[in-house]
Amino acid sequence: MSLPTPRVSIAVQADEPVPLAGITDLLRRRSEVSVLCDAHPDEADALVPGVMVVVADAVDETTLNRLRRIQHTSTSRTVLVTTDIDEQKLVSAAECGVAGVVRRSEATPERLVRVIGTVARGEGHLPSDLLGRLLEEVGRLQGQVLGPRGLHFTGLAAREVDVLRLVAQGYDTADIATRLAYSERTIKNVLHSVMTRLQLRNRSHAVAYAMRQG
Repeated sequence: MSLPTPRVSIAVQADEPVPLAGITDLLRRRSEVSVLCDAHPDEADALVPGVMVVVADAVDETTLNRLRRIQHTSTSRTVLVTTDIDEQKLVSAAECGVAGVVRRSEATPERLVRVIGTVARGEGHLPSDLLGRLLEEVGRLQGQVLGPRGLHFTGLAAREVDVLRLVAQGYDTADIATRLAYSERTIKNVLHSVMTRLQLRNRSHAVAYAMRQG
């Protein structure tokens, strides 16, 4: 016999009382969640719900400040329900700890509860069109900004990426040195630096990391 899924404790914050009441009322009717606070937004700060639902028309500085305050003063994961958001605003919201985003036009009770559950499990959720545009932006940034400077999103320099790639392909230190036209000492130093910085225990761990990073 399977155990019932525990309800996710939530609190709702909004920049206006009407959307606060509306979203709270929608969620209060759902058995999957337990609304811990539906009063004035500031009163929610004293609680520690599993998920904080923030409702805002735009991802402006006021909203970002609210998100930062939640991020710095609470262990709650955050779902943002907003009217206006693009990939740049999405990046700003993510930097403030937002794990899930729902457009207000798509914020049905079913979708909200589904996203809240996803975020409560430690996962994330984005509208599919935003995810696509964000990936395009990541590719553009890598190609036009980071790549020419020898940098990668992994935080590794181009030479470090080359060395790890060859390690993952099974080459030993001498082979890597020959292929990259470096001395064996340089290759050993690169590997030591990468493994120390990334806390990789040995070459096998480095291979696993390289494969995960593609």
